[in-house]
Amino acid sequence: MWREGTVNEALALPLLLIPAVLAVTVHEIAHGWAALQLGDTTAADAGRLSLNPLRHVDPVGTVLVPFALYVLGEWLFGTRLFFGWAKPVPVHWGRLRPVRPGIALVAFAGPAANLLMLAAWLLFALVLKHLGVGHGALIYLCQAGIIFNAAIMMINLVPIPPLDGSRIVTALLPAAWAVRYNRLEAFGLLLILLLLASGLLQQVLGPVLDGVAALMTALGL
Repeated sequence: MWREGTVNEALALPLLLIPAVLAVTVHEIAHGWAALQLGDTTAADAGRLSLNPLRHVDPVGTVLVPFALYVLGEWLFGTRLFFGWAKPVPVHWGRLRPVRPGIALVAFAGPAANLLMLAAWLLFALVLKHLGVGHGALIYLCQAGIIFNAAIMMINLVPIPPLDGSRIVTALLPAAWAVRYNRLEAFGLLLILLLLASGLLQQVLGPVLDGVAALMTALGL
């Protein structure tokens, strides 16, 4: 997906962090913005509609887990993994109007934001290519932005609580079933890490990411 030798090893990780942090930050802002449009001001009141990434950093999910997986992933799982999350924006679901469709819309706003960012990185890369910049740090940055946003979008649509896909499912389920279903949230992170470690999640998401990679190759990126 990314051309070897595009940037040197010393620059690779810092450059990866830029689109990764931006992807999870805008993802969370989108949830808060959608909630605000539907009547809940909780995220706005908490100052979480800010592009300042420090407002969205989760010490474990944004720093510790991604760093550990990046450094130890190849040894533990045979491949480098890059997975993490920002601090979820607070949403008072009961204030949304209408409530159940509102839950689904707020949940979907995050992946939708990643899709828009993917398109923006792709457009930026095409502009750079048109200007004759076919390699180097800027192209690497665009490639990373495209792949990260595709991955974050698809992972969040997996219906495991507390991922966004589970909120959409919750909005569609009868209330009693939704309560039982959301009890899985206590084990959600463990389930996601097990799916990653087993390779099952990659098998599910692989065709989508392969499609994105094929598009990038076809466009000469």
